[in-house]
Amino acid sequence: MTHHDRIEDHAVQRLTRDVAAGLVGHQRMAERLVIALLAGGHVLLEGPPGIAKTRAVKRLAAHLPGKHARIQCTPDLLPSDLTGTQVFRADSGAFDFVPGPLFHSLVLVDEINRAPPKVQSALLEAMAEHQVTTGGVTRPLPDPFMVVATQNPIEHEGTFPLPEAQMDRFLLHLFLELPDATSERAILDLVEAEALAPPTTGGAVIAEADLHAARHAVAAVHLAPALKDFIVRLVMATRAGGVVADWVEHPVSPRGTLSLASAARARAWLHGRDHALPEDVEELAEDALAHRLIPNWQAVSEGRTARSLVAEVLREVRPW
Repeated sequence: MTHHDRIEDHAVQRLTRDVAAGLVGHQRMAERLVIALLAGGHVLLEGPPGIAKTRAVKRLAAHLPGKHARIQCTPDLLPSDLTGTQVFRADSGAFDFVPGPLFHSLVLVDEINRAPPKVQSALLEAMAEHQVTTGGVTRPLPDPFMVVATQNPIEHEGTFPLPEAQMDRFLLHLFLELPDATSERAILDLVEAEALAPPTTGGAVIAEADLHAARHAVAAVHLAPALKDFIVRLVMATRAGGVVADWVEHPVSPRGTLSLASAARARAWLHGRDHALPEDVEELAEDALAHRLIPNWQAVSEGRTARSLVAEVLREVRPW
């Protein structure tokens, strides 16, 4: 890697700090967003209202090239509200396609579990294939293309739980909790300070070429054979004969293996390494695997969750 490459890459490595700068207690969320960006994946942020999910994504968007869009999901949303529509032009006597908000590089889908199944299906095609099909015509989406979705806890009325296929398309699912007293006070001070002096976004917009160079560098991060075996053993622990198999209805799919590997590479690169370590895998395992695992009725009755099962796997399955 040349000195010039390192300068370019460094701009992307600063993203985590730039995104986290205007948040309180959300360094982990900022890092996960940048990891997904570098790995070419999508992120689902879940947690109660008012904990800066939307704010974090807006801060990320402020530093990225290309256009950005926000979709507020409601039960009456239509697929065409995302993909776009055919509009008749009287002057030409023909129909023109007007692209919807999915034709942006970064798309924030707020409260995704309030969108009806047909909308979630349209979103699934976009996330999985980086394309949308409208009126029988398939149109490619921008490159890069990243979806960051938020959802409040499923128990709320008027929601449509995401199907397993949709959940599997998210590289990472980050579960956020309410802040502690110290963080809550810091949030109060931050918001009061911003009311007196509105902040600048801080940090420059990253050039598209720099982002592609960073992604190329991430893909080249070395994953040792023993580390690949560790990732596979973690996933196999959720399947028949594995350490938590008795509590699993549906185990982690092969996409979980691929996602954990690519996320580990991105985290290693963000930490200035050209090789991944077990700590990269262990740090990301819950966020990369838990949403692909469905506990069975016995696990639920005993108070076990998908995340607690992955945590148990991490305790039982060691790197070497």
